[in-house]
Amino acid sequence: MKKLTTPVTRDIIKELKAGDSVEITGTIYTARDAAHKRMLENREKEGFPFEIENSVIYFAGPSPAKPGEPVGAIGPTTSYRMDKYSPDMIKYGETVMIGKGKRSSEVIEAMKKYGCVYIGAIGGAGALLASHVESCEVTAYDDLGAEAVHKLVVKDFPGIVVIDSYGNNLYETEREKYREG
Repeated sequence: MKKLTTPVTRDIIKELKAGDSVEITGTIYTARDAAHKRMLENREKEGFPFEIENSVIYFAGPSPAKPGEPVGAIGPTTSYRMDKYSPDMIKYGETVMIGKGKRSSEVIEAMKKYGCVYIGAIGGAGALLASHVESCEVTAYDDLGAEAVHKLVVKDFPGIVVIDSYGNNLYETEREKYREG
């Protein structure tokens, strides 16, 4: 188990390998496709709504919190919806993406070029993942509702490095192990 504390630098990213189990502690941000689009459209005029350098972005939209809880269920969104935005986000400084599902070759090339990892979070485990969230607040784009950018403070948020900064990809390497010859 590799313990990561945010912000996560490119030097740390280089040490992570596809298949590593990780736990993240610190500040991460949620953003889905509508928020990614707006961040990139407004970047030159307004900048990013959080420090993009060495950031961790979780492709998720939290459900409403029950009384006394910081957040409701917070499972991952299918990541390919961010594929047209991710290469630019990585170029501007994002070092960790968290989501579920395959990524495009363009995203993987940007990960290798600039230094970024893709961590898989378990879909369908939103309530379990929420138990690792200590606080949640809207940071930007409140009008987007669940798709707004949320700042999460997390402790030991679990995941698996699915694609490392060298392009090693569990979606490819692990599938090969089960193919018949």
